[in-house]
Amino acid sequence: MDVLDYEIVQEQAAALGRMGRALEAALARLREFDAAHPRAGEPASARQARRTLVMEAGHALWMFVVQREACGLRDSRTVMRDYNVPGEVQQRMGSGLATSVWAAT
Repeated sequence: MDVLDYEIVQEQAAALGRMGRALEAALARLREFDAAHPRAGEPASARQARRTLVMEAGHALWMFVVQREACGLRDSRTVMRDYNVPGEVQQRMGSGLATSVWAAT
């Protein structure tokens, strides 16, 4: 039984690491986009591209927070602070998932 528990904890840690790296990558893409594209007078295509990046980051945040909670880590404030998650990404956390679930039904 101890071997199984060890393997479960090992997989939880590996999944948590993958989700954390995915969040970091999504936030980096958003920050790179913001650095390359000034907000004033941007075309509609740039606004849509940014919205997509925010939604992707929100989904990655959702996945990471859910995995943390599955590992027993319930306080997400440290995630928001340590990863410097913008408020707009926090507001979109899980919203892309909800949209895709409703669209599928």
